[in-house]
Amino acid sequence: MTSNATTQTEALLLTETTDGIATLVLNRPGQFNALSSALIDDLQAAFDGFAADPAVSVIVLAAKGRGFCAGHDLKEIRAMGTVAEVESLFTRCSRLMMTISRLPQPVIARVHGIATAAGCQLVAACDLAIASTAATFATPGVNIGAFCSTPGVALGRAVGRKHAMEMLLTGEPISAGRACEIGLVNRAVAPEALDAEVDTLARCIASKPAAIIASGKQVFYRQLELSLGDAYGLAGHAIACDFFTEDGKEGVDAFFGKRAPGWKKR
Repeated sequence: MTSNATTQTEALLLTETTDGIATLVLNRPGQFNALSSALIDDLQAAFDGFAADPAVSVIVLAAKGRGFCAGHDLKEIRAMGTVAEVESLFTRCSRLMMTISRLPQPVIARVHGIATAAGCQLVAACDLAIASTAATFATPGVNIGAFCSTPGVALGRAVGRKHAMEMLLTGEPISAGRACEIGLVNRAVAPEALDAEVDTLARCIASKPAAIIASGKQVFYRQLELSLGDAYGLAGHAIACDFFTEDGKEGVDAFFGKRAPGWKKR
């Protein structure tokens, strides 16, 4: 794996790209991969770089150690002296979360352990998530006197309102199975099956036309913020345009020719 730091032991974020699938690995295992200011910056830089990289079709977000991500680094926050300083940190984190939905590539969270507070937010912000049955999820800010308001933004858009509010109001953890039931993750699988399940999903998506995936993802998130009529208007125009792209023409020709399509690079 390569990193944007000088040595692997110093790296907060590890990266690897194989067959169009980029894997980002949070590397603060001793802190349960808490989102320090530096790690947020490294993630932002990595996502920004992938957005402009046509060789990357899918991004997998994983982590080292026992946990996926325990949220923000509370020691770092406690050392800050003003509301403005802490708010600036959360603004940068919010930008990171929004970047995920704006990327041309789908992002899959590979969740092997705890995902709490901003870590749960990170899972909710990803387009897809596969969890180990050993993983748990929580928004426990209420237990320490700081309501998980920013995690609630992503959580409330990923699951039903009452499920989100129960997690936010109680701070109690939920199992991977329950997270799957409420739509926070796509699937919960045995720990030994996690890598294979993530790889199968990533490779399936990577085999599709990258440009169509990119435009389709953009339209999906845009239409969620529109009225029903405007959403259908946006979607109708988008799918009509798809049929006149190189990939659209190739896909239809391949369908009628009963052959595999040859997609162009993004």
